[in-house]
Amino acid sequence: MSVEPPLVTGISPKEGPPGTRVTIRGENLGAEPKDLIGLKICGVDCYLSAEWKSPNKIIARTGPGKGKGDIVVTTKSAGTGTCTVGFRGYFVQTGPLQESAIWIDESQTLDRLGRGRASSPVVSRDFENPLGLSDEGNQGKYAEDILLEIFPEGSGDTKLENFDSAWFLLENHHGAGFDDLKAGLQYLKRNSGRQKEGPLAFVKTNLSTFMDCQETMRTMHEELIRDIQANDGSSITYQLENLLRDANKTADSLFQDVLGRKDRADSTRNALSVLQRFKFLFNLPCNMEKNIKKGDYDMVINDYGRVRSLFKDTDIAVFKKVYEEVERRVADFREMLHKKLLELPSTLDEQKKLVRYLVELESAGDPAWECLSNQQQWLLQLLTDCKTGHMDTGDKSFMLPQVETEAPPTPSQRIAVPGFSLTSGFKTGKNHSFSSTQSPEQAGWKFKTPQRVLFVEELTDILTESFPDFWKLGQAYFSGNLILRETERIQKIDTSKHVEFKKMASDVIQLFSNLMRAAFLPESLENIDPALRKTFGEWSESKHDTRGAWLPHCVRYIRSCVGALSNLDLPEECLNICQELAFDMRTHCMVTLLKQAIQDMKNLHQRESWNVDTDDVCGGITQLPLLFENIVNETIQHLHEVVMKLKPGETNLFDQRDVQIEATALCTQLVKEFSNCIEKLAFKGDTLKPKKQTQSSSVSAEEETQEEKVPAYDKRLLIMLSNCNHTIQRAIPRITENMDKHQYPETEKIAQEAISAFQEVDEKLFEAYVEEKSNPIIGALEQNMYAGRFNWDECLKPVGVRSYLKEALMGLIRVHAEVFAISPVLVTRILTRVIVAVSEEVARLILCVETFNLNGALQARLELITLQDAVALYATDESSEAVQEALDYLPELKSEDKRFLEDLINNFKTRMKFQLMCFKSDPVLRGPAA
Repeated sequence: MSVEPPLVTGISPKEGPPGTRVTIRGENLGAEPKDLIGLKICGVDCYLSAEWKSPNKIIARTGPGKGKGDIVVTTKSAGTGTCTVGFRGYFVQTGPLQESAIWIDESQTLDRLGRGRASSPVVSRDFENPLGLSDEGNQGKYAEDILLEIFPEGSGDTKLENFDSAWFLLENHHGAGFDDLKAGLQYLKRNSGRQKEGPLAFVKTNLSTFMDCQETMRTMHEELIRDIQANDGSSITYQLENLLRDANKTADSLFQDVLGRKDRADSTRNALSVLQRFKFLFNLPCNMEKNIKKGDYDMVINDYGRVRSLFKDTDIAVFKKVYEEVERRVADFREMLHKKLLELPSTLDEQKKLVRYLVELESAGDPAWECLSNQQQWLLQLLTDCKTGHMDTGDKSFMLPQVETEAPPTPSQRIAVPGFSLTSGFKTGKNHSFSSTQSPEQAGWKFKTPQRVLFVEELTDILTESFPDFWKLGQAYFSGNLILRETERIQKIDTSKHVEFKKMASDVIQLFSNLMRAAFLPESLENIDPALRKTFGEWSESKHDTRGAWLPHCVRYIRSCVGALSNLDLPEECLNICQELAFDMRTHCMVTLLKQAIQDMKNLHQRESWNVDTDDVCGGITQLPLLFENIVNETIQHLHEVVMKLKPGETNLFDQRDVQIEATALCTQLVKEFSNCIEKLAFKGDTLKPKKQTQSSSVSAEEETQEEKVPAYDKRLLIMLSNCNHTIQRAIPRITENMDKHQYPETEKIAQEAISAFQEVDEKLFEAYVEEKSNPIIGALEQNMYAGRFNWDECLKPVGVRSYLKEALMGLIRVHAEVFAISPVLVTRILTRVIVAVSEEVARLILCVETFNLNGALQARLELITLQDAVALYATDESSEAVQEALDYLPELKSEDKRFLEDLINNFKTRMKFQLMCFKSDPVLRGPAA
């Protein structure tokens, strides 16, 4: 991510002389003090005086820059910046008694101090107005900023070297005319000549003073000569020197004792000072013991390091003796730290501290590597002990108490649980998400938690909690973060052990994977040596294990553990072991849950209550299709949440062709299995015992008997036919859509094979039901047609439709009513087949008659036409052709007989109008199943 360059947006103050303390504000002025590498104000480098406060504030002092210039900040991270404001620097004329932050060149402003003469006051006054022109005031004067822009190198001060006359005139006399300036020039020339005569005139005026000074000096010189001659030519200070020497000797004799005591006191004071200075050395052994008891190891190590640097090579006996005692205490302290380092469990921070302590104490060997090796062995032993403990407890599961909890319900059990929702969470083990108010089915799930499940929980917890500390400690070891000083870091780190450490980590992960595989996927360890495979455990199968119910719970724990390990930046070998374990467990869970669902589907017939619920959309169905759909959808949803939903680093199960083929086969078998259930209930429903679902002890025996009553064979066929039709038309499309939503493979193939299986069962049920309903009607036709020794050749004049046909029509009406009551959409399909059978049978009976008299022919025609008109709505080509063939077989009627026949037909329709209403046009009858 690029960093914006520094930008200066404000400075306070905006102008000032050199050394002005300014506050610079802006944006991106450096992330830290070390990031600031340059600061220029008015082109002068001011970095040495810069003080970084924040990324938006810098304080500095200006340099000897003059004029208006930019403030440029340079940082290491963003380079040279820009500014939107400027600073104006100017020079202030500094007097001899004023303080200044920079050196002032006084060669032009003051006379040389060595001359010791005062400047003429006339000269000073004249140079205040050298041209002698009148003062024009301050109005209309040029601003100094404008003059600086015009004359960047000049000045209006007559005392400076860079004096510019144009500046001076614009600043002081810009309003003067040319004649005024000429007059001013003459005035300047006169004053210049007057200044040359000034010193000579000054001496003439004060000549008497100079003479008095000379006389005084001559008198002083004569007195000095006279004193020297009075002392025989020696120095007049010699006598004074002797007097001072005698005074000094007398003073020494007076204060000799006092000075001796002072020297002894100074010596004693110096000795006490030295003892006080090294007081901590003599107190160190006791202080170390106290600090070790308090756990203040840093203080102990700091004190030892200080003493070691000062007294390691000392030759003083008392210091050597104390130092040896300190070394002995440190050796004991080092041994204590080493033992504590090897004690586990311990936190990562605690282990790092102990390793640093040992390194700083220069412990023998490599403490960090010893800690890593010890922790790896401890982890391996912990995993093995976990397996052994749970296997031993599993062998004694009938003698030792275990944690009592609720087993997760299978999909078919979840359907029967009121209020159960898969989206509300599916937790097992120590945390439960089920309601405390349980149905009898839920109460039946409660049993001892399998040791295999407890083993998975504990094993994954061990690896998730302990392995990251082991890995992070190893990374800290190889990165050098365990050692404080750079010199020690170079000496202590052994990079050749990096491969060995990876092998240690891989061994822990491999043992974890093998223990899990031995518990759930023993067949995956077949290629391992039998003796070695036996060390991973041989779990015995138990009827109380309920692996299918608990397996998703175990897969969640394993995937969570693998996910936590994947975040540690492990080597590829370790990650592959983890990912392969998670993939195989997910595949195993998917196969197990699908097989469990298939088994639940095989037992679904036990839950048939034969209570038909009817609505305008689905017709009449029992709860079985809904149970079937719920089992499949719950299984799909459950597998999606537990197995299919990918976590970072995981592979899609269906990316492997063999898994995809197995999943497709199991899903197809799961959906198709319901067709076998329907067929079994339809043809063998009276021999199957339904599963009792006692909801309350107060239910009476009569109600139980009524609830367990199985319908008759024909009704079972019709109910199952309706269930099958509903499954084909609605359930399977919804299941296919749900599978597509959860990205299951080859859903179209699953749907096609399932529909083919259901259509095959549907055809069996349909043929059986049509046969069951048409046989009684067809069987009674011939007997009733010839009841009372009826003979077509001796038939009397017809008076109406005979009873056999009315009974056949009533039979069809009963079929219509029975089918309509269960599933109106099946009426047309069933009645058309039954009517075809009845029509063909009636036509066959007519065609078998050898001779008809006129009345017999008229009677036969009446009954054929009446049958054809009554069921015209459900007529097919087959039924129409059969009736027409019989009509063609009969003799032709005369015109008067035709009118008589029409009267008889109308009379029949009038009398049977109410009964024949069911055969009238009804949009429901031409529904989807038509």
